[in-house]
Amino acid sequence: MSNLKKRNSNSSVERAEDSQVIEKMQGSVGGKSGDTGSPDKAASEGDGVALKRTITLVNGVAIIVGTIIGSGIFITPTGVIKEAGSVGLALIIWAVCGVFSTIGALCYAELGTTISKSGGDYAYILEVYGSLPAFLKLWIELLIIRPSSQYIVAFVFATYLLKPIFPDCPVPDSGAKLVACLCILVLTAVNCYSVKAATRVQDAFAAAKLFALGIIIIIGFVQIGKGDTEYLLPENAFKDTSTDIGKIGLALYSGLFAYGGWNYLNFVTEEMIEPFKNLPRAIIISLPIVTLVYVLTNLAYFTTLSPQQMLTSEAVAVDFGNYHLGVMAWIIPVFVGLSCFGSVNGSLFTSSRLFFVGSREGHLPSLLSMIHPTLLTPLPSLIFTCIMTLLYAFSNDIFSVINFFSFFNWLCIAMAIIGMMWLRYKKPELERPIKVNILLPISFVLACVFLIIVSICMTPVECAIGFAIILSGVPVYYFGVWWTNKPKWVLQVIFSSTALCQKVLEVVPQQS
Repeated sequence: MSNLKKRNSNSSVERAEDSQVIEKMQGSVGGKSGDTGSPDKAASEGDGVALKRTITLVNGVAIIVGTIIGSGIFITPTGVIKEAGSVGLALIIWAVCGVFSTIGALCYAELGTTISKSGGDYAYILEVYGSLPAFLKLWIELLIIRPSSQYIVAFVFATYLLKPIFPDCPVPDSGAKLVACLCILVLTAVNCYSVKAATRVQDAFAAAKLFALGIIIIIGFVQIGKGDTEYLLPENAFKDTSTDIGKIGLALYSGLFAYGGWNYLNFVTEEMIEPFKNLPRAIIISLPIVTLVYVLTNLAYFTTLSPQQMLTSEAVAVDFGNYHLGVMAWIIPVFVGLSCFGSVNGSLFTSSRLFFVGSREGHLPSLLSMIHPTLLTPLPSLIFTCIMTLLYAFSNDIFSVINFFSFFNWLCIAMAIIGMMWLRYKKPELERPIKVNILLPISFVLACVFLIIVSICMTPVECAIGFAIILSGVPVYYFGVWWTNKPKWVLQVIFSSTALCQKVLEVVPQQS
């Protein structure tokens, strides 16, 4: 009992020291910014230091559309046609993937308005399944999925930006890596400076990529009007259609990968203006737009390129532009680069909020849930996201790492939607501004199970390696989260390093 009293006494002293440091930080930072007369500062004084609700309906649509439409639809929409075998089945799969993603997004609209926390899948798994499963989700997101995907898209952006300088030879890897890192640093700086600046960048680049795809679609309709539809004729459209269930499953995987990002708005729910209205509205507006654009873009490609030409093309949209646009063909590579730039921005924005929420829940160092009191942005989590992404510049085989987790994303999404149905049964009293028909989550979960089984059957070794990497988070969880009674010197090191970083970055804990 005496030992318990001593521990309680020590912890109370540490809490007192911690609060004194926080008060000093708030005072010093407030004093420095007092002359600016910033409206953000005035808001923070009145409401406490917190991330403000600044994301509008238009911003929400831009986040979803801008994150989903990355480089894939421009460069390599070949995974679907490769496994489907025919043009007709490929177009059907693109449409089915869009409908499937829309159903999932509608289920997430219910989840996001029932559990109105930022953090997406992580927050929902934490609410329903508890701490360890949520931590493992967060562990893989911060270690592999978010930083690697962000770096890959930034690398594609760099490659297309530099291609005009190296028209007759491949772009040097070192040059592309340098520009990719600069892209990540610039976008991190924009996100650190202002939430509004980041959302404006997202709005502008989402519009730019829709404009580029609009050009391709219009050209496609012109070709159809001329009668250039050899590969779309009924007698040719379903020629060589694959009947192998495994291949159709892989085609669905490729299509759904291109739709990845439909759930990203749920990572920033707490920053949305009127989330109960705008979250479902943004989803209902965005997913049909993306589905229509994807199907029509592929339809346009098939007016000019045969399935064999698409499979051998390094950049389908560029070849399509070279064929039709003549001296203006440079437009397509430019817009591919802009599309990638916007996707990196959207991913950085949402990833930083995931790590912010993970820190707030005690699964990551407390520094990552702190906010700059003047800029009102999660500075430490943005810098952490940037550093993790830049580390992948040292890797020479990123794609193999991502392949290990083909099943993991769908497993977590299925768990979240099963949790939604469980909450309906266990907590019927919760407010649900939107409530989807029960057949939608049931059918979606069954489809997710199918995708997981296909992935394990078709790539068992990669899935086994992926499971092993996921399980590597268990000892990290027990050391960092579960073990609360750490030695005093460990706590002192954590406290001192946190206080030092807090002073350097001039950030304070969230105070709602």
